[in-house]
Amino acid sequence: MNSSIAGGQRMRVPGPRTAGWAARAAGALAWVLVAGLAPGAALAQSVRVTTNMGSFVIELDAERAPLTVANFLRYVNEGFYTNTLFHRVVGNFVIQGGGHSATDYKLKPTHENVVNESGNGLQNKRGTVGMARSNAPHSGNAQFYINIADNPELDPLPTRWGYAVFGRVTEGMEVIDKIGVVATGAVGPFKSEAPLEPIVIQKIEVLKGNSTSSAAPGAAPTPPPPPPAAEGATSSGESAAPAGESPTPPPTGESAPTPPPAGESAPPPR
Repeated sequence: MNSSIAGGQRMRVPGPRTAGWAARAAGALAWVLVAGLAPGAALAQSVRVTTNMGSFVIELDAERAPLTVANFLRYVNEGFYTNTLFHRVVGNFVIQGGGHSATDYKLKPTHENVVNESGNGLQNKRGTVGMARSNAPHSGNAQFYINIADNPELDPLPTRWGYAVFGRVTEGMEVIDKIGVVATGAVGPFKSEAPLEPIVIQKIEVLKGNSTSSAAPGAAPTPPPPPPAAEGATSSGESAAPAGESPTPPPTGESAPTPPPAGESAPPPR
């Protein structure tokens, strides 16, 4: 499968640049505080996503993906996702949304991008939720995707960045499956893979108290891959990502990215 998780465009996923890692991490840490999360907190916080096709609950993993969870909650608390679209549906792969207005299909303005936490050990299994991005590894912001099948090609490898998983669906997976089989095609600005009938995110709200996850279809965490052995390689053609891009199985044969400078806690690149 060569579909990408980036705003409907098919893009390559080059190796990451390492300049600016400390700045990105410092800025992202501020989101943790904005979202009201203590760094390293392991509370099982959940949100309910209500759509015009039903609702489902996502349990967020703030222990494994603290920066991504804080970034996501920042948008939730601002009401950003109200009246946005699931604009991309790829059967037996993912559904993606949270960036385009349901009124005019335009991308909504976003905050700064979030650091890629794909090396956190969480896998792209059926029912897990990840941060959409473009070919640039740290280009994720507001858009997210939900895996409707196991997608190991989105997980990190020692030679490339992956797509960061930060939660899992614990209730309402039948709604995801229903969305995953709708008719798709070219609609408005989307050249393909867009639902012919709009699927609208009516609201996302934080649930009070800790959630239970007895029927979660997500994956058990596994250790992250080892860091790449090769040093000195650079990314090819990395550019500022359009707001709200999406993941796709990256091509093979990419050069090993340069590891971050010593002393920085970066996830293993994909």
